[in-house]
Amino acid sequence: MDKLIKMAWRNIWRNKRRTLITIASIFFAVFFAVIMRAFQLGTYEHMIHQAIESFTGYIQIQDKEFFDDPSLDNSFKYGGELANIVENNKEIKVAVPRVASFSLASTGMQSKGVLVTGIDPLREKELSNPEIRIVKYRLTIEAIEKIMAETKLPKKQLELLKIHEKGSFSSWAGLALGLSLSGSLEDELKPIITKHTKFEGQYLKVDDDGVLVSDRLSKYLMAEVGDTITLLGLGYHGVTAAGIFPVRGIVKIPSPDLDNKLVYMTLSKSQQFFDLGNRITSLNINLYDPDEMMEVQSELLASINSDKYTVKNWEEFNPTMKQQIEGDSVGGVIFIGILYFIVLFGIFGTVLMMVAERKREFGVMVAIGMKKAKLVVILFIEMIFLGFIGMATGLGAAAPLIVLGNKNPIRMTGEMAKMYEDMGFDPVMPLAWFDNYFVWQGVIIMIMVILACIFPLEGVRKMKVMNALKA
Repeated sequence: MDKLIKMAWRNIWRNKRRTLITIASIFFAVFFAVIMRAFQLGTYEHMIHQAIESFTGYIQIQDKEFFDDPSLDNSFKYGGELANIVENNKEIKVAVPRVASFSLASTGMQSKGVLVTGIDPLREKELSNPEIRIVKYRLTIEAIEKIMAETKLPKKQLELLKIHEKGSFSSWAGLALGLSLSGSLEDELKPIITKHTKFEGQYLKVDDDGVLVSDRLSKYLMAEVGDTITLLGLGYHGVTAAGIFPVRGIVKIPSPDLDNKLVYMTLSKSQQFFDLGNRITSLNINLYDPDEMMEVQSELLASINSDKYTVKNWEEFNPTMKQQIEGDSVGGVIFIGILYFIVLFGIFGTVLMMVAERKREFGVMVAIGMKKAKLVVILFIEMIFLGFIGMATGLGAAAPLIVLGNKNPIRMTGEMAKMYEDMGFDPVMPLAWFDNYFVWQGVIIMIMVILACIFPLEGVRKMKVMNALKA
């Protein structure tokens, strides 16, 4: 067998051009398939992190009736045995109590239905962390006019200013990215832009009686920091919930749906507003390892009083996102499948060409005594070598890009960034870290190489020596 392997290795390098063409076709197939899948899975992970880890949590504990009837009457007291069960679970990273209910918000002439969410300002930093989303810069029409009057902007930045008109940003880095500012241009324009776009706002204190209003909602209600909004709704057991609250800050929420209706207040203030006492509507949980979600859910369900409480995972209370990811994933797999199908025929054509070119050589080898079975084995080993080299180099070339793309995701700028934000996504394209998808590309390629060999090798096995010698 060692002699056959050595012979196969020498044979593939006798015609280097043919060998390199075959390896290149496999290399590019593996490389592009791995990178495409890494982008796809990385995007899903980021979507889940953005929507799940940063707002709802992976798991929620609720009153048994709350999922089907999300009213304040189906709230519950958190503490005692339930708190001990949650705190003793080593897979749980953080458990944050919340109160959530709908109310009518008004600022004089404008009114709208809103989602009032009561949070513990300190503990919430470990989950959604609204503090990092406080709006600090706003590109109002007046601000843009003043910026244009004070400095001569490049054409690209002028266009981006118009694209981001009325846009809000929670950091200078985000604003600079949106306007595609960097280097000396950023240093030159930062003082002028900051002077006219700076937006004051602050996070809630533990005993705060104010609220945070989501960005799009604040624009609709025309509520700025320092203004007051009136909230009117139904509290626990149908009592009237009404109050006037000062706006402490504006929060830019990535999800357009939430950004249109979210009002944050402190947990204690929301319990007072809705007359809940010390009751909450949900306990939102994040995990150290999201892959353990189902196991943790099962453990909690087995431990809690199922007559009072239920445990839901994000796929259950956010089925739309799950369906969106599954649908997009199927589309991505189909696209990669088409790519591999094309490459399969490329490999098949290369093998067929190689066998046809060497037909006389094969005839001579059989004529001088080599058995056809051994010849087929040598050819098969040659193709395994070619497939393995192409697969290994493709994975090797993709690996550094995956590391780089995972640690430093591609950030969209300008109009593309605005489009991503309008759809409710952060304008970033991360690559997924190494996982099963990485190994499977190599496995699939080797299977394709074996499939591509079947017909040509069968032709060699049935080859007629006299016809081959005349070729």
